[in-house]
This record gives sequence, C-alpha cells and structure tokens, in this order.
Amino acid sequence: MTIRLKGKMDNFQAKKEAYMELVKADEQDQEKVATAWDEMQTALAEDLTEKITAEVRTQQMDDQILATRGQNVLTTEEKKFFNEVISSEGFEEDSILPVTTQERVFEDLVESHPLLDAIGLQDLGAVTRFIKSDPTKAYAWGKLFGEIKGQISAAFTEEEIGHLKLTAFAVIPKDMLALGPVWVERYVRTILVESYSVGMEYGLVSGRGPAQSEPIGLMKDVSAEGAVTDKTSSGTLTFSSSEKGEVVAKELGEVIVNLSKDEKGKTRKVANKIVMVANPIDKIKIEIGNTIQTPNGQWVLNLPYNINPIESEEVPEGKVLFFVQGKYLAAIAGGYKTNKFDETLAIEDARLYTIKQFANGKPDDNKTAVVYDLNIEFNNAVTEPEGA
Repeated sequence: MTIRLKGKMDNFQAKKEAYMELVKADEQDQEKVATAWDEMQTALAEDLTEKITAEVRTQQMDDQILATRGQNVLTTEEKKFFNEVISSEGFEEDSILPVTTQERVFEDLVESHPLLDAIGLQDLGAVTRFIKSDPTKAYAWGKLFGEIKGQISAAFTEEEIGHLKLTAFAVIPKDMLALGPVWVERYVRTILVESYSVGMEYGLVSGRGPAQSEPIGLMKDVSAEGAVTDKTSSGTLTFSSSEKGEVVAKELGEVIVNLSKDEKGKTRKVANKIVMVANPIDKIKIEIGNTIQTPNGQWVLNLPYNINPIESEEVPEGKVLFFVQGKYLAAIAGGYKTNKFDETLAIEDARLYTIKQFANGKPDDNKTAVVYDLNIEFNNAVTEPEGA
C-alpha cells in the first residue's frame, strides 16, 4: 500500500533542494555536502515524526479501519520484527527488514516517483547477479536434424548489482517507539522511500560512474576506455506552438529518429518507448505551448509519437533528456541491512541507523539516451484594443 501522508513536509523539501543544489555543483565542497545531507535527514525525521504523531491522535488503531482507510496492516512477521525493535529501543546490529516490508518500500518508490518506474527499476530481492540476454543473438538457423550451430553463448551476459551500495539514514526518535509497531514500520518505510528516491534519481540520471562509486547516469557517456563524461547536446528544441503543430512534430520526430539506432548503428524499435525528462520549470514551459482543451473541456498535454513526459530536478534547466525504456539497467538487491551509526545528527533524543542495500545502474550504450538544449520563447506582446 502506497504511503499517503497529508501535507508537504516543507522543512524537509527545503533542505532536500539545498542538498541537491550542492550535489549538482561542478566543484563540490564535501564538507558542505555532508552537512546538507545531515540537515536533510534531520528535517525528514522531524517533519515525519510530527506528522505521524498527529495522525495517531486522530485515528483508531484498529486493523480493519486502517485497511479501509488505505493504511498498512502488518503481517505476523512484520509485527514480530517491529515489536522487537520497540522492545530493544531500536534495531539490532545487522538485522534485515522483513521481505514484505522491503517489497512495499519498492512499490512505494516506483509508484511515488514516476521516473524510477519509467526507467524500469527492478527489485531483485536477495539476488545480486542475473543473466541478461540479447534477443538479436539468441537464435541460430540450421538444417533439420543437423547440429545446433551459432554463437548462442554470446547472447547471454552476467550482470552484477553488488558493486555499489545505497545507504539511507534512519533517525528513530524514542517517542516514535511508543506509538506501536504499525507506526514504527510506516515511519521507517517512509524514511527509506524518501531517502532512496533522492539517491536513486541522482544516481540513475546524473551518476558519475564506478570511479566515483556511483551508477552511470542517463546523462553520461562512456568512452571505450571507460571514462564517464557529460553527454554532448544533440541539438536545440524550441517546442514552438503552431496551428498544426508542424514545428513540434518535426523536432520530436528528429529525436525519435536519433534514438532509433543504437551506438553501433543497428536499427531498433522505439515506438511507444520514448521517455522525455525535463526540469519541473522547463516541463511547465513545454506544457504551456502544447496543452489543448478537448471537446469535453479537459486540458491535456498534446505531444506527438506517444512520448511520455516526466519531470525530475536532476535534469538542469535549459536541458531535456530523452531515453528508450528497457535500455537502462537499474536495480536494487540484497535486502535492507541495518547498522547503528556512531555519529549523531542535530535531532535530539533519537538513535541513528544506516540501512544499506546494493544498487546500481548503467545504460546499454551511449544511445540509450540523448540530451538536447532548450530554447523556449513566449510571445508576451499584448495587442491594445482599438481606440485605447
């Protein structure tokens, strides 16, 4: 069941934006980044504690009522685990969250964050490696009753997820433990979703590669020697509105053609598989010139070729990212293992834990995604009425 908390958690959102600005800077001050991360986690814990405590005062702790209200009802294993967390006043060292809780964290991640869903984030559970096949090579022609020939083995490769790990910090106030297992589970799950969503979006869009212990983001290219660099712009898009939409159709048509071949020049099917990712501000600008009203009065974004538009703060203003769904490997694996954290955050009367999980991401090749510059202009001229 997806987490649905009323309110915007304004303090956390402000600290999150400040942290992301520092992370995206060309020259990072690691001390400032670390401080901003601590402040973001503290704000998340404080906002969430206040919100959940307020809800506890107004809702009955009855499983049936909670279920009808869209709230989470714990399994027997979950109740046992989080009751032990309460009795121990925190997580035991190296404890692993129940599998059903892990599954709900993943469901919340992809449902609450459309970009992670569009990229195709996978939850491999305890598995940290898997076999990937290339359908263009996984066959071989031959004579009837003859030997099976062909380089079938070349069609399969082994992918390893466990090279990198993603760490979330769970700040558990002692007052939260008094609210019972349902609310402790909900609190921890929300902490994980918010923390991981920040880390995953950064890594899968802007990640600087293995040399920085990060995934290879969609906005990066990889050289033959393995160097990871920013993608070069493939051109400029204006999204200019016109009566028949010829400009937008032509511009986006060129994007589709650009993505219709892989890095080696091999043609591939991309129909209904193109995702457009823009900064929230730029997405609004695109919508302004390309939103129409239907005969029944609804306003809809009208882009050709069934392109799926999504917003992400990871894409810089003035840029727009397009990628082919199914051509980027993104996965989390290995379970969620908790450990006590020796250092402290600003929040008082609380214990801090790290919750770690394997995660990684990389494109199939440099043509999995392309980046374009944006040059969107608006006609702000106002025509004065005659006789004015």
